[in-house]
Amino acid sequence: MSISIGDTIPDLNVATTQNENLALSSLKGNKLVLYFYPKDNTPGCTTQGQQFRDAYNDFQAAGCVILGVSRESLKSHQNFINKHEFPFDLISDPDEVLCKAMDVIKEKSMYGKTYLGIERSTFIFDDQAKLRYELRKVKVKGHVDEVLGLVKTL
Repeated sequence: MSISIGDTIPDLNVATTQNENLALSSLKGNKLVLYFYPKDNTPGCTTQGQQFRDAYNDFQAAGCVILGVSRESLKSHQNFINKHEFPFDLISDPDEVLCKAMDVIKEKSMYGKTYLGIERSTFIFDDQAKLRYELRKVKVKGHVDEVLGLVKTL
């Protein structure tokens, strides 16, 4: 299963830092930014989260929900949120169900070794839960401003 522009958000239940079993389909009626990042409390991922935090009111004014996703545990996510005062939830996807549905698990290389990891990616859904934009191989610098601009076009 892989999603394409115009497809509806996968009808999956996910574990969020609010300790609830959130049905992604229940977010219909709101715009949604679903951003995938490799690991809590690493430099790029922290900066990205902080930039979403700093622009949170602008996203709220645009009627948009922000959810971050990685394979980290809910406990790790809650510590990440507390440390950086993120006002949005994070999704724990240790079994990679959502990651695979969004096709963000990619072969990566570090210090000459290859491994499978999350490719930093962002997906923007309209208020009918349809995918309108997908940004892959994201670079952190300027990313949140670009995402906010796209959200405002919906």
